[in-house]
Amino acid sequence: MEILGRSDRVDLPGLRLENIHAKIDTGAYTCSLHCSSTEVVNGKLEFVLLDEEHPEFTGRKYSFKRFAQREIKNSFGEAELRYVIKTKIRILGHLIRAEFSLSNRGNLKFPVLLGRKILRNRFLIDVIKKDLSYLAKVNR
Repeated sequence: MEILGRSDRVDLPGLRLENIHAKIDTGAYTCSLHCSSTEVVNGKLEFVLLDEEHPEFTGRKYSFKRFAQREIKNSFGEAELRYVIKTKIRILGHLIRAEFSLSNRGNLKFPVLLGRKILRNRFLIDVIKKDLSYLAKVNR
């Protein structure tokens, strides 16, 4: 298994985002993306990722035909009803299909959270290190 640090920069090619800061969180089960607005229009989920304060904000509206709504516990242990999408993430050269819940993470440092569902049986976490995937990518 490969080693990840406590945080990294990841690519979400299906969402045309590169080098987005991600927190590795073994306490969380699922992955989460910072989303400033969501709505269902004609059976499609439309949303805008990040917010105007974020340096990588584009204002681009995304639309997904396939999505779910699920109760997910937040960091306080309270259940929240969130939209969930599937998209691919590139980390340490691996392209992985993953589920991401959409939530407002605007008051948090990292717009992406990677939970243990995606980490399990793929990566070991060394909390002393960070940006290992990003450094491997830029040093190729």
